[in-house]
Amino acid sequence: MNWRLASRLSVITLALLVILIVAVLGLRNATGAPATDLNSTPATSSGLQGTDLGGVPAPAFSLHDQFGKLVTLSQFAGKPVVLTFMYTHCPDVCPIMAERIHSVMVSLGADAQRVAVVAISVDPRGDSVASALSFSQVHHMVNYWHFLVGTQDELAPVWTKYAIDSQPAAATVSMHTAILYVIDKQGRERALLDQDLTTAQMTGDLQALLKE
Repeated sequence: MNWRLASRLSVITLALLVILIVAVLGLRNATGAPATDLNSTPATSSGLQGTDLGGVPAPAFSLHDQFGKLVTLSQFAGKPVVLTFMYTHCPDVCPIMAERIHSVMVSLGADAQRVAVVAISVDPRGDSVASALSFSQVHHMVNYWHFLVGTQDELAPVWTKYAIDSQPAAATVSMHTAILYVIDKQGRERALLDQDLTTAQMTGDLQALLKE
């Protein structure tokens, strides 16, 4: 077989392959088969981004924030609540999460005052009121959230209620669950976002809950 014939056969084969692909796509459209978007995030039944939590009541808590003030979940009745767990000396996930939450608050504009943000410590040894305030200042969240700290006895029951896996090492935290709860105005758990959340997803969820 000379090179001219081989070249022509290659062109014919490629053309047939293109025709086959077009035919398959046409069949999918004709039968109503859904297109798959590998980058999409599943929405809850109410349209929120994230894992649907079914609207169960969010567990109560009572802890002190970066100003030393007592904070409870019930005081945020009437506001959507963003609840996450982190620690002030975290080298990776926590600073990123804090920056994303800050971006969301900025994007909400005046509506940011109608949303409550709570971060609960997973490091009772390393976190204090002072370190919580410092972390909040570094990430421009002082006036946007409540960073709650406490003793092991105060924090552990909250971790359990929210299914947070915190494994303290001898002097610091070796691992913790990086997730974010979205709670509605009635104090019900609506959606769960993981560390791969985008600011657009969180902003969209909060805007939707503000309209409810």
